[in-house]
Order: sequence, then structure tokens, then C-alpha cells
Amino acid sequence: MNRRIRGLLRKEFLQVLRDPSSIAIAFLMPAFLLLLFGYGVSMDATDVPLGLVVEQPSAEAESFIGVFRHSRYFAPRRFPDRAAAQQALGAGQVDGVVVLPGDFAARLRGEVGAPIQLIVNGVNANSARLLQGYVEGAWRNWLERELDARARPLGQPVMLQPRIWFNPGLRSRNYLVPGLVAINMTLVGALLTALVMAREWERGTLEAMLVTPVSMREVLIGKVLPYFVLGMGGMALSVAMALWLFLVPLRGSFWVLTACSALYLLVALGMGLLISVTTRNQFVAGMVAIVATFLPAFLLSGMLFDIDSMPVAVQWVTHLVAARYFVAILQTLFLAGDVWGVIVPNSLALLAMALLFLGLARQRMHKRLE
Repeated sequence: MNRRIRGLLRKEFLQVLRDPSSIAIAFLMPAFLLLLFGYGVSMDATDVPLGLVVEQPSAEAESFIGVFRHSRYFAPRRFPDRAAAQQALGAGQVDGVVVLPGDFAARLRGEVGAPIQLIVNGVNANSARLLQGYVEGAWRNWLERELDARARPLGQPVMLQPRIWFNPGLRSRNYLVPGLVAINMTLVGALLTALVMAREWERGTLEAMLVTPVSMREVLIGKVLPYFVLGMGGMALSVAMALWLFLVPLRGSFWVLTACSALYLLVALGMGLLISVTTRNQFVAGMVAIVATFLPAFLLSGMLFDIDSMPVAVQWVTHLVAARYFVAILQTLFLAGDVWGVIVPNSLALLAMALLFLGLARQRMHKRLE
């Protein structure tokens, strides 16, 4: 039995070396996706084009608009009047307009206060909310400094002092890149193994293997182990890029990360093998693997979209997506540390899924042509 397994492993490793596409899927695709999403996708709003209208110039107005000029979040642009600024907003040249009315300085010195007007392009609701929050924060900070300089209290009963845990800089890369590690392992594990058995059926090499003393359990081991090694290599490359290229902190244990990654890779390999033995066609297997594994992992894992914000029915569906549990583990290990209350239950869910998919794949593998 050991000799047969060694022979199968040697055959599969030679096949991997002869087939450059397997190396590309295992190493080049994760690197490409990390570079693409790490640099191309960002939830941070910086250099937002913002229109500024000052109806009556004054020292106070110039002091306030100076906040936007010296902020990395804004790319301010001055307009002579409200109509010109609104025209630029409609043409998409700016994302918002701040208007300081003519009596801004006079009302600021009074007791009532000096309101400003903010007009935001609401086509992209997410960007609109970010811009509104940034402008309100700039206004608040400037007002505190202005009143401080005049030795006047701000007059609010509650002072808010926010403290942001785990991601103090609010860098979107810090939670996007760990999620991309899960996406990469999903692609490597599911897509590679989805093509393995289907390729054997198409080329007729599996028929020759069926007449040998090799059992299907040995075939399963011989198919899983080489691609498990490739998948762990892709994981190591992804983690190295996350740490040293994107500067994402790893606050948890590297060995816990490796163990959880191995567990998730077994889930992905099991799904890929199940697809492969069911379809017996490389093209169909590839399409099914992308639709059944990659898209749910991308959309329903919590990597991009908050699961708690989804409809209740969709939240229930996410429990069937293995990437949901792995993304929770990754974001916890990278940003918070070894929080066992998160790691243990999610790892148990991955273990159950690995046993389920590998068991179904083994059940579907028979030593017959039907």
C-alpha cells in the first residue's frame, strides 16, 4: 500500500511539474489577485474632490477652508459662487460642495452659531456617507480649536472620545488582504482539484488506473497530498505578501494560522474533488468550481460586505459557505490575536466541512466506468 501511494504521489508531482498551469494557479494567481485587490480595491477615501464656495471672504472663512487644503482626505477646489459649484457637482468634477454663507463670520461671533451647507453627490451612497463624515469631522475639529482660542466652551453635555481597536489607522487593506488569503486558497484548492479527476477522465488515463490494484482510497490520497502542498505554498506566499508588501500586522500565532489554513485547504480540496468526480469534464468542472466556491467566498464570506448588514435569509445561507469561517479566523489572527472564542468554533465548523466534502468525494469515487 505504501509503495502504491508513493507511486501515485510521484506520478502526480511529475504531472504538476509538466503542467505549468498548475504552478500558475498555485502561485501566480494568488500573487496577481493580491496585487490587484491590495492596490486596486480600497475602502479608504483620500483626495476626495471637494468644491468650496465662500460667499463673503473673511479671516474665519479662510481659516476654515484651510483645514481642507491641509488634509489628505480632500482635494479642494475653489468656486466663485454656488451655481458654478453645483454645475461642477452635476458634471462629476467634484463629489461634494461646502458653502460658507455671506454672514458666516458675523454669525460665528454671535451666540446663535454659524451653520455651513454641505451638498453631496449621493449616487454612490457609501462614498457620500464617508464624505459627509469627513466634512463633519473637519468642521468639528476646526470649531473646537476656534472656540479654544477664544477661551469659549463648546457647550456640549457629552464629549465623545473614540478609541478604535485592532485597526487604529482604519486601513481597509488590514481587513481586505487577510480576506484575500481565503479567496486565494479557495481558488487554489478547489480549482486545481476540480480539474484533476476530470482531466484523468478526459485523457483516458483513469481507465488504465482502474485495472490496477490501487484502491480508490489510495487514489484519493494521491490526488489530495500534492495539491495540499501546492496550496500551502500559495498560502505562504500570500501571507508573506500581506506582511511585508502590504504591511498588515500579524498579532496572532503563525502556527495557529498555518493549522487553520491547512484545515480550510482540506475543505477546498474536498469541494474540488467532489466537483471533479461528479462532472468528469474539465471545462464544466472549472465553471462549477468558480460559481460554487469562488463567488460565494467573495460575496458571502464577510471579506467585503458585513454579514450582519445582509438580509436574514442571506445570513443563514452564509453558514453554508466555508470561507465565512476562515475569513473570521484570518481577520482575528491578523488584527486581534489568538482569540480562542473565535478560532475554536470556526475551526470546528471547518473540520466538519472537510470531513463532509472529502467523505462525499470518496463515496463518489468508484472503480468502474459508470
